[in-house]
Amino acid sequence: MNRHVEFVGLHNFRDLGGYRTADGHRVRWGRLFRADAVSSLRAEEWPRFRELGIGTVIDLRYPYEIEANGRVPQYDGLVYHNLSVEHRPYEQAALDPAIEPARYFADRYAELLADGTAELRRALEVIAFEADAPVLFHCRTGKDRTGVLAALLLALLGVSEEDIVDDYALTELATQRFVADWKADPRKPPLRWPGYGRAPREAMRLMLTELAAAHGSAAEYVRGTGLDDAAVAAALRDRFLEPEPIAPDRRSA
Repeated sequence: MNRHVEFVGLHNFRDLGGYRTADGHRVRWGRLFRADAVSSLRAEEWPRFRELGIGTVIDLRYPYEIEANGRVPQYDGLVYHNLSVEHRPYEQAALDPAIEPARYFADRYAELLADGTAELRRALEVIAFEADAPVLFHCRTGKDRTGVLAALLLALLGVSEEDIVDDYALTELATQRFVADWKADPRKPPLRWPGYGRAPREAMRLMLTELAAAHGSAAEYVRGTGLDDAAVAAALRDRFLEPEPIAPDRRSA
């Protein structure tokens, strides 16, 4: 299945639909999207974006990133939230080439989970209880900050760890374009780190393993943010899962 929504200005816009849950349901198509910075959409692409019916956009970037690069334009019916989940800025492009990507990313995701509890709590509240129309959440490349929130959401929906890892790793299909964009921008310094834009499967696998070791499960992590994890999971399942389970002979990966 191709879950990428193709735009010229964006490289990593994806539909989270189609993933199967442990009890045989599937995530609904066209309801939950993840992406890189939506401000990169070209003017002629906005009508197609609007056709997706997105009513809520959660922007996970720092305010200074938004000030420098813009945000999704306001339109009728749009509810916009800026929830900067990351509290320790770092620039991947300038890292030492010897740094191993998977361990490095997993450590950053652990920091995000530790620092961004208030913002992640609010994002989950919005998606589970407030957003009636389709939802989009995004950061700059749609991989790190977006990947952590996507992992929590899919886990709460009952999607398997293997599918969560697979979903994260799909950013690898966009890596070359992210690198090309960086190198083509004369305002950018030289790109030193070969891990820039990468999404190694092991990074998400480490994050999920270490999240379970520290908190027990994604649900227990969410409980630790102050939310009723069972209520959040139930609301997410009601909004984003197909109501009827898939017959066994129709199931596919």
